[in-house]
Amino acid sequence: MPIWGDRLLAASGAPVTVPRDPARDAARDELLNADYHKNDPTVLERITDWFWDHIDHALGSLAGGGTDGTTGLVLFLIVAVLIAAALWWRLGAPKRAARTVLGVYGAQGPRSAAQYRSDAAGHAAAGQWAEAVREQMRALVRALEERTLLDTRPGRTADEAAVEAGRALPEHAAALTAAARTFDDITYGDRTADQAAYRLLLDLDRTLERTRPALAHTTVPAAAPTSTTGGAA
Repeated sequence: MPIWGDRLLAASGAPVTVPRDPARDAARDELLNADYHKNDPTVLERITDWFWDHIDHALGSLAGGGTDGTTGLVLFLIVAVLIAAALWWRLGAPKRAARTVLGVYGAQGPRSAAQYRSDAAGHAAAGQWAEAVREQMRALVRALEERTLLDTRPGRTADEAAVEAGRALPEHAAALTAAARTFDDITYGDRTADQAAYRLLLDLDRTLERTRPALAHTTVPAAAPTSTTGGAA
């Protein structure tokens, strides 16, 4: 019996012998033709199908189909960790800008500067530095409002208070900005509060108490020259 690739028939009916290896190569080249692969799934589709197949298998295991439930749970947890790691790598850590920033006084509204200072000192004595920082920053801002260096405005953030107060107290503008950043990092970010952060705000609050606001320069109009109607006596 003839073997494909060993002998072919020409159009005239005469046998034509073709070596086996060239025939195999010709068949492979023909199958590599792009026309045969127009509807093949893409690499991304193959990866997606593989991923969901494994998810489906893991969920099926949890339901009792196939392997035992414990194995399915382990597979599911592994897949969940891999997904979380991929998202973390792709998107990065949560950014500070994505947080919701409340007013400096929080949801409770303002109290007196003296009350905030008292609460801050109490927290500091107990070593509760995050609470001490928050209350001390509120005392600082509230004191500026009580001195009318800031208008009393609900919802004002620490950053906004620092910018506005810096206009009235320009020599302390940088320190106010640093204090607001410390407050934000501890209240909304992941910075750990310590005694140094509390002392920074406490010292600034005491300094501002002794500082007079910068007054706008006023221009005194020059006196109009007096005219004389008579000559020298």
